Amino acid sequence: MISTENILKEYKGVLLATTIGLIAYFSSSFLPASLNSILLALIIGMVVGNFIKIPDNYQSGIGFTSSKLLEFSILFLAFSINYTHIANLGAKSFSVIAIMVVVMLLITYYLAIKVKCPGSTGWLVGFGTTICGSSAIAALSPSITKNKDDIAISMAVVNLFGSIGMIILPIILQNFNLNTTQIGLMIGGTLHSVGNVAGSGYSISNEVGEAAITFKLARVALLSPALIFFNYLVNKNNVKNIKDFFNLPWYLWSFIGITILSSLIDFPSSFLEIMETLGKVILTIAMAAIGLKVSFKKLYVSGKSGIVFGLVIFMLQILLVTGLMLIL
Repeated sequence: MISTENILKEYKGVLLATTIGLIAYFSSSFLPASLNSILLALIIGMVVGNFIKIPDNYQSGIGFTSSKLLEFSILFLAFSINYTHIANLGAKSFSVIAIMVVVMLLITYYLAIKVKCPGSTGWLVGFGTTICGSSAIAALSPSITKNKDDIAISMAVVNLFGSIGMIILPIILQNFNLNTTQIGLMIGGTLHSVGNVAGSGYSISNEVGEAAITFKLARVALLSPALIFFNYLVNKNNVKNIKDFFNLPWYLWSFIGITILSSLIDFPSSFLEIMETLGKVILTIAMAAIGLKVSFKKLYVSGKSGIVFGLVIFMLQILLVTGLMLIL
């Protein structure tokens, strides 16, 4: 857990990461939507970490920020997840989303092993692509990897393809004879983040934007069960009994608990906005710290495989949603 004692002990590195994170957070509002605060913080952190000699007494604080704040951020982001969004879809539409999520998680797990994607990069890229981009990676990464390079690469990859898809997908879809619900499903069922979906859907029409957001929120609502399922896939060889299966990190149980609570209690919208903002700010600071620990050389070597894997997973997801839409 995060304590005042730890923060005081590590304050130099914490302060550096926090400064970069806040600069990125407030600067991102003046930049294109594709360059969000999380990606900007990662880029600034990497530039500073690679071109400026950071004193050794900063390193423990940077490490503390990159690990603990990453876990802490998702507790705030959990308030934005509401299972009632699933009920808004109807049985057929939810079936498409649910089947897609399960199949894509299985493909991600086995394909990453098959092609030997470095470290946990493939798993994180696939999980982020399947569910909700950066937030999903932030939720999964502390339980499956300690390698900050893997987290940085996966964040960069999902933001890259999310931005590309946000621009290209509406152009392609408007050339086909699809109704509002079908276009909304293709956008909301495939693009990486809620921001990508909103930008893409509303660029076509308000009706498509609303439909796309509905489908996307249902994907986001599946984050908790997806975390449990994917953690099982990754750790199944270490699970000896049913008790071990539920031996999840504290922050995951807290995350799941908050999502259930936010689905049962109608929190004021102002409170939810504050929690979402806090979560995004903390995640941005954590990404700045991760960037400070990533070398360009390692990023280049491992990043190529991550980009190829991200493209393959993204295309497979589009094909899968298209097939399910035609069948169901």
